[in-house]
Amino acid sequence: MGEQAFGIDPAVTTQIAREIGEIQQLGVQTAVVIGGGNLFRGLAASARGMDRATADYMGMLATVINALALQDALEHLGVLTRVATAIEMRAVAEPFIRRRAVRHLEKGRVVVFAAGTGNPYFTTDTAAALRAMEMRADVILKGTKVDGIYTADPMLHPSATKYDSISYLKVLEQGLKVMDATAISLCMDNRLPIVVFNLRQPGNLRRVICGEPVGTTVKPD
Repeated sequence: MGEQAFGIDPAVTTQIAREIGEIQQLGVQTAVVIGGGNLFRGLAASARGMDRATADYMGMLATVINALALQDALEHLGVLTRVATAIEMRAVAEPFIRRRAVRHLEKGRVVVFAAGTGNPYFTTDTAAALRAMEMRADVILKGTKVDGIYTADPMLHPSATKYDSISYLKVLEQGLKVMDATAISLCMDNRLPIVVFNLRQPGNLRRVICGEPVGTTVKPD
């Protein structure tokens, strides 16, 4: 949504698409798990009295809208893209089938995973960790609006310091809001590293892929 309070900013989708296109040109197989908080937040709606499962399903549908917007931006740049959803809606996207998604990656297409896990009570973070395991990914890149993991929220505490790397256990023990505990635990059990970086900084995605010290890496001790 960029600097808007709501919705989709075409400039932001274009920038993200351009970053993804750059790493595709390096020969990197890229899958994207996308959230929907710019359109609807299930957890916030349930806190206001909506049934949690209903709110979560609505949030999943919001991620499909974002996935289609990102697909459009990627294809405008000539990047072949497929949207795979955990909730079937064949008129707009294909259903998630693991082997088919792997085949798309092997053919050089970007795969955008939408609708989370297809189940309420699971966050987009957990969906990202799950899809990463299923695709046998080398790493999860968590694009955010801050440049890594800090000892405290840097927006609220200017004196907070950034970690260059941190273990899964420390993230859980200190309650750092990187990804939810389920996602972190899943990555820890499978020793899948997570790199948290600022997606808004042009070129950062390529820098991370090329091994430059960008953001914070979450990894085993």
